[in-house]
Amino acid sequence: MKYLLSRAQQRIKKQPNKHWSDRQFEVGTSVYVKLQPYRKHSITLKRNQKLGSTFFEPFRVIAQVEAVAYRLELPVHAKIHPYF
Repeated sequence: MKYLLSRAQQRIKKQPNKHWSDRQFEVGTSVYVKLQPYRKHSITLKRNQKLGSTFFEPFRVIAQVEAVAYRLELPVHAKIHPYF
């Protein structure tokens, strides 16, 4: 029974990881930010958020905080945390 459960867990885990890729960014490079729809209003001041762009202008990486966490240079009016 444990074998079947383990095999099912591996199959379930395989599907979401199919499109995952490991990415490393250097300090000073520019990256695009993709936010959830309810967070879009915190960066851009557009009238129609639903039809707005998915990715936002490239922001510069200021520092690497951890192995997969980076601090970005966001606009002054942005209401989100600068660490991604």
